[in-house]
Amino acid sequence: MSGVAAPSGSGVAADGCVAPTAAGACAARHVAIIMDGNGRWAKARFMPRALGHSRGVEAVRKLVRGCRGLGLEALTLYAFSSENWRRPADEVSDLMGLLKRFIISDIDEIAENGVRLKVIGDWRALPADIVGLIEGALARTAANTGMTLAIALNYGSQAEIARAASRAAAKALSRGEGPHVTPEAIAAELDTADMPPLDLVIRTSGEVRLSNFLLWQAAYAEMAFLPVLWPDFTVDHMKAAIDDFARRERRFGGR
Repeated sequence: MSGVAAPSGSGVAADGCVAPTAAGACAARHVAIIMDGNGRWAKARFMPRALGHSRGVEAVRKLVRGCRGLGLEALTLYAFSSENWRRPADEVSDLMGLLKRFIISDIDEIAENGVRLKVIGDWRALPADIVGLIEGALARTAANTGMTLAIALNYGSQAEIARAASRAAAKALSRGEGPHVTPEAIAAELDTADMPPLDLVIRTSGEVRLSNFLLWQAAYAEMAFLPVLWPDFTVDHMKAAIDDFARRERRFGGR
């Protein structure tokens, strides 16, 4: 991976690798996943969509446990997009119920394993009882120094970028610099500003699109579109994707 010029402010070394392994490969620090296919998984088995979402939560649980041995610093999961409100009301209600149960049932294990929980997106616009649970979970894990588990809730990347640009412009104006902002100033205001640069985006279900997820952060990320439905996604799939990432040559616009 020699001769690569990393983008300014990317946190990437000149050779394009932020965390080389002992064998010289580039290790992923931050992986994000678009968890797609719960409904299709259920439909293929003549089951209700709610059961597909429930099995999807179980896949999350197993993955988070399995990530302990993968050396990741951060894992970001696309759990509920700002566009998901367009789904039928009963499905949205099921998803909110699953979210509450996940926080209540899993926060002890998450905290005891040193995982720092983070939530990105406009999550404070969620129902008040969920917001309260999230605030408690964030406070409980804030001092943990293990892997950061970021959950994207009521998240849309375009809105995130707009909010970040507005904040960056307001700060520039307060300093008497006019409304001009730099990419670095916008990046500093993103929801993920305190996380490592995004290395790899995985999408399950075979769909090939980002669906308004981490558009800014994914500018130089590698992509993996897998033909497995989310409830069937395992730690082995994750390991294979990370191994494939380590074999890729990241050029960041260079040669």
